[in-house]
Amino acid sequence: MKTDPESFIRANTALGSPPHVPEIRLHLADEAHELWLKTEEELDALGLPPPFWAFAWAGGQGLARHIIDNPGLVEGKSVLDFASGSGLVAIAAKCAGAVSVTAADIDPWSATAARLNAQANGVDFRISQSDLVGTDAGWDVILAGDVFYDQSMTALILPWFSDLARRDALVLIGDPGRSYCPRNGMELLATYMVPVTRALEDSEIKRTSVFRFTA
Repeated sequence: MKTDPESFIRANTALGSPPHVPEIRLHLADEAHELWLKTEEELDALGLPPPFWAFAWAGGQGLARHIIDNPGLVEGKSVLDFASGSGLVAIAAKCAGAVSVTAADIDPWSATAARLNAQANGVDFRISQSDLVGTDAGWDVILAGDVFYDQSMTALILPWFSDLARRDALVLIGDPGRSYCPRNGMELLATYMVPVTRALEDSEIKRTSVFRFTA
């Protein structure tokens, strides 16, 4: 890596609370940080992929809120937070009483961000940089916030989610109305109005739904 992730994260973010999950603290970038303004070309020059870990996306906020408000979904259970990003949903699961949590994201910068964010909240969980799509470690609960962002990703993960649901894992999805979110095989559990940053989304409030994957 051209840039040390931990040093970069500490220098280019500040500890703050996502508006819909104020009990959790994350290292977040905002308009006050240069990271917010960097183009993909500038990030590439630093050896830095797009910093999805630096923002609390609506799908993750809605899912984290639902877990905290309904701790029985994860309490005493083993949990996978897939495409974890900042680790927000993994932190929520741990705070809600999950016995073990794995935060999985193939972005190595996400691994560092999730570790720092876990420390900021006084929780501990396993961090995986492996591509876990298609695998099954016997998790009781799989949590996925804002994962239906493009067609190829959706096509990749839907069969995996189906396999996990068929063997009676609880697969929960947080989605803010992405175009590729499936309409079938999803049971609506809750809807939240999540404040987001206009520079990242097309509105300042995203209607975000939490679904149980059933197919």
